[in-house]
Amino acid sequence: MSGEYEKRIMFEIYREATDHGRYRVVYFTELGEHERETEISNAARGDHIFDGFILSSERWQAKQAMDQILDRLNDGGLIDPRAIEDELRPYMPR
Repeated sequence: MSGEYEKRIMFEIYREATDHGRYRVVYFTELGEHERETEISNAARGDHIFDGFILSSERWQAKQAMDQILDRLNDGGLIDPRAIEDELRPYMPR
């Protein structure tokens, strides 16, 4: 499966307005009905950092890369959105 027919997961990296400003990621298309409203509200209140789609077939590797990015951000590192895109590019649709 490839191209426009491949399943995609929509995500957003944001900095929470609460919880000491921790950086988080939400995978919108993986949210269950009971958590959807809360998670979308949390992301909407936070500061947008980066968003996009990852390929469902690459989700485990993409989520590991995402966790590493979040760890660096939460440890005080600054990462330019272009650098985030470069790191996630192998897992994003072309």
